[in-house]
Amino acid sequence: MDLIKLYKYLDAQGGLAMLRNSNIQFTNATKLNDPFDCHPSLIDFSQVPAERTRVWSKEDIINLEANRFERNRDTTWLCSLSKNYDSLLMWSYYNCHKGICIGIDMEKADKYLSRIWGSIILGHIKFEVQYKDIIEKPDFFKREQDLWSYQLSTKAKAWEHEQEVRLVIVDPSRMTPYYVPTELEKKEIIDYKEIRFIPKLGGECYDSVYLGVNIDDEKRTEIIKAAKNLNPNIKIYQMKAYANAFKLQKEQII
Repeated sequence: MDLIKLYKYLDAQGGLAMLRNSNIQFTNATKLNDPFDCHPSLIDFSQVPAERTRVWSKEDIINLEANRFERNRDTTWLCSLSKNYDSLLMWSYYNCHKGICIGIDMEKADKYLSRIWGSIILGHIKFEVQYKDIIEKPDFFKREQDLWSYQLSTKAKAWEHEQEVRLVIVDPSRMTPYYVPTELEKKEIIDYKEIRFIPKLGGECYDSVYLGVNIDDEKRTEIIKAAKNLNPNIKIYQMKAYANAFKLQKEQII
């Protein structure tokens, strides 16, 4: 599938902040809302070859290899985007169709994400999420596929409506633009994994904005203004309920 254009669903306030600040947010893989997401248990470490147990025990080897994938998850930050802008469920998640969806031109965004931001090494790589009915654990010791990408891109079939594509950064340093969520600012010690990284994008990366069916009029005006200030050529659409089917349609207003 063509992944040149991807979409970010947000509530109205979050979308307004993204447009005003011209950035994109990455969240630590341990902070996602699905407990199975990126978990080392997606991989089978139990089939230890006999030759590997001559010095260390089977349990020690299992723990050693599994811990490496636990660290993978701890040091990975993800930005979740979608292939679609018209998912009824996705729109429902964000303030009951009162939010927005931002279309991002990934061909242009990749040029910003592949710059040297601290220690970002994979900002320009996209993983299409693969949805599974059951957990089909690959054998770590057979190495028949890239297990790192499998860990980061495998989700339950229940999430298939998201049509998710993930952007990945690994172990970003504090040289990368970041922020601490407001509710954590007063804590003396902050878990590093709570930090959100927000690399800047150029205004030309923002291709389109889709306004929710039930968006507040005041927010609608603010968002249109912010979008046009960011990119004068941006396309703005109003989403509407289709008259003859359970689906949404867009109407270009700018």
